[in-house]
Amino acid sequence: MSTVDPSTVDLTVPKNRGRAAWALADCWNIVRRGLTHYQRQPVNIVWQLGFPILSVLLYGYVFGSAMKVPGGGDYKDFLMPGMFVMTMAFGFINTATLVVYDSTKGVIDRFRSMPMASSAVVAGRGVTDLIAACAELTILMLTAVAMGWRPDGGFGFLLAFGLLLWLRFALIWLGVWLGLLVPNPEAAGGLFAVAFPLTMISSIFVAPQLMPDWLGFVATWNPISSTAAATRELFGTPVGSGDGWVEQHALLMSGLWPVILTAIFLPLAVRRFQKLGR
Repeated sequence: MSTVDPSTVDLTVPKNRGRAAWALADCWNIVRRGLTHYQRQPVNIVWQLGFPILSVLLYGYVFGSAMKVPGGGDYKDFLMPGMFVMTMAFGFINTATLVVYDSTKGVIDRFRSMPMASSAVVAGRGVTDLIAACAELTILMLTAVAMGWRPDGGFGFLLAFGLLLWLRFALIWLGVWLGLLVPNPEAAGGLFAVAFPLTMISSIFVAPQLMPDWLGFVATWNPISSTAAATRELFGTPVGSGDGWVEQHALLMSGLWPVILTAIFLPLAVRRFQKLGR
């Protein structure tokens, strides 16, 4: 019987994959971990959808008859795209809460001690949140259809859906950065006090031209107002846009604002992650 000389056995790790391939594999493992949490705790998605659905019912049925839409039209048609934007905007709170939970429980430290790409932790969180955002938007849109909302179909609908995810993508990095800054999950929950005025002083619920001049100016330059106005136009619902340049170019600005937000907060999130444990 032949024997194998141990000195001739190659014990090195195969290097068939490049660095990018390993980074993608690590990112997918992080995504699988996040989706597994949602699968085992579906109440998390239900909780995230609870507030926007309640807001749709409250503003659509309770306050809807008293609300005005510039140029006329049904207020519920005006409201629904704004509620989709609000859901995407509030998503950064959930991102920050999950990141700070992993950080305080030592999960991120364990990831950093493993032979895995450091970018996979941040990128995996982003991909997981985008998948969850798709589910949230789908459920919320079905709720809106049940209430009588009838958007235009076709390419405009798909583009509006993409713009909503594009805004969510940009705010993911804000959530990651804040999640690495705040000390505990309880403090992350307090970010609602920041997000609520951000969404209220916008065109989500009321057209800026119906506000006082100074407040309408602030609402017009709010990034989420551009997304709200652009999606209303693409869905074929009342736009109620004003005469300002930003309002007249809402579609352009809805694509540009997330680029600016990503350029600011993505480097901040990566830099903060790299400083952990130093």
